[in-house]
Amino acid sequence: MKKIQLILIAVVCSCSAFSQNLTLGKQTFELHNVTGSVIDFQGKKVLKIERDLKALPFDANRLEATVDEPHYARLMGLDDFENGTIEVKMYSQIQDPSPYPPAAGFIGLYFRIKEDDSEFESIYLRPKVGRINNQMARNHAVQYFSYPDFKFQTLRDKFPAGSYESAAPVALNEWITMRIEVNGETAEMFINNLKYSSFIVNKMLGKNRKGYVGLYVDIATIGYFKDLKVTKKALKVKKEEGKMGEI
Repeated sequence: MKKIQLILIAVVCSCSAFSQNLTLGKQTFELHNVTGSVIDFQGKKVLKIERDLKALPFDANRLEATVDEPHYARLMGLDDFENGTIEVKMYSQIQDPSPYPPAAGFIGLYFRIKEDDSEFESIYLRPKVGRINNQMARNHAVQYFSYPDFKFQTLRDKFPAGSYESAAPVALNEWITMRIEVNGETAEMFINNLKYSSFIVNKMLGKNRKGYVGLYVDIATIGYFKDLKVTKKALKVKKEEGKMGEI
């Protein structure tokens, strides 16, 4: 009997981490290990979310193990996104006081999220370093990762520098438009409607090919989101460019 009670408590606790739904316009979001609300912000209704440290604790001494986890707001009604375009406007602030001083305003998107949150792809920003006066730091302004096997430090350790990170002209306390074009194993990210992309993932590493889309924040970040648009498209087969002949 005691064992059954413990199992029931565990189930209730795990469900409570993402039982709240919020509606913004015609879209409904299910909160997974984040707290959130729909508020008026700079004259518009927006979704405000922050990581729930009670539901999913953070440990600065186990950094990679306790960041880039399933803490996000899931867009409901779309569980089969595979290829296409995801676009959103987002605004990042650092909590005051900050529970993690090195926090960089982590904010972005999850996609191809498996029903049980066990696998997904992500591209997110570190706006605090987007315009810093240090090129090496700027090169960490954009991050790709694939949950659960290829988080940021694993990617830095196993792949050449810059393979899954890049610079982008972003900053805290301002609206950023992020657009991601997903096509097969590749993803291309555009910032603030610029003509050319700021970041290309030549080969995504996840095995889950379709799923949900979500809005992501991490430790010490207050994230505001609006105008999320998701468009599914068929896989676009790119023709290989012919090699130039010798001269």
